[in-house]
Amino acid sequence: PMRSPLVVFLSLLFTVSSLDSGGWITDEKDMVVEEGPCTIERHDGEGLTQEQFLERYAFSQPVIIYNIKNEKFAELTERSRMLADWGDEKVVLNSANTYSYTRVPSTFGEYLRTQLKPQNLETLGNETLYLFGDIDPSTWYPLLSSYEQPEWKLPGHEPALSFGIAGAGTGVPFHFHGPGFAEVIHGAKRWFLYPYDDKPEFNPDRTTLEWYLKDYPNLPEEKKPLECLMQKGEVIYFPDKWWHATLNTRTSVFISTFLSPLSFGKEEL
Repeated sequence: PMRSPLVVFLSLLFTVSSLDSGGWITDEKDMVVEEGPCTIERHDGEGLTQEQFLERYAFSQPVIIYNIKNEKFAELTERSRMLADWGDEKVVLNSANTYSYTRVPSTFGEYLRTQLKPQNLETLGNETLYLFGDIDPSTWYPLLSSYEQPEWKLPGHEPALSFGIAGAGTGVPFHFHGPGFAEVIHGAKRWFLYPYDDKPEFNPDRTTLEWYLKDYPNLPEEKKPLECLMQKGEVIYFPDKWWHATLNTRTSVFISTFLSPLSFGKEEL
């Protein structure tokens, strides 16, 4: 039967939307926290020098850097391409709580079929599984090697990549570790950050979504975190030991570049 022009238009609109997000579709009803303030400094990546990075951000404050180009990696991480290339590959899923102590073996395809879904507010963070970090870097080298790492360097540190995919409303509650970069490849993610001395109040086994909906609205202005919504083509840098929590506002593909002190005996080239 003939389809009406409206049906054809909506079909085309859905197809374009699908392509724009790399095939990682999120129903509008499942999107969360898309609106909100951005209180993190932002800087155009095409104009940020290494000297400026060291002076203004490396040791003192987070920054979101935009105009980041990673087209090849974005193409390789489209949903259909990843299923074709990595569907049968073994992965380990982590619990989405502060300590991520639960590890569950799976395959990439099985994760997409059974676990990649919006966060249920009734589900605890330690009962929510998502893919982040626990992939064999040698096995996944063909994919990871195509990622163009941030050009800004932290003296005396070496990078380690951590790749992830998660559904709308998921995220990791507040935690801290060494410095690093985190880039959104597809989708969108809201970040919340506090300096180390301003430890936020949170339950490590509850989800970021629950904290945002129940605790965040009651914070006085002076206790609000630094926060911002990150989208495709943006990377955030966070200095050493900054508390941070993440919330995927839609189905997202992301990659982090964790910076660790150089091992004893190594020297910077």
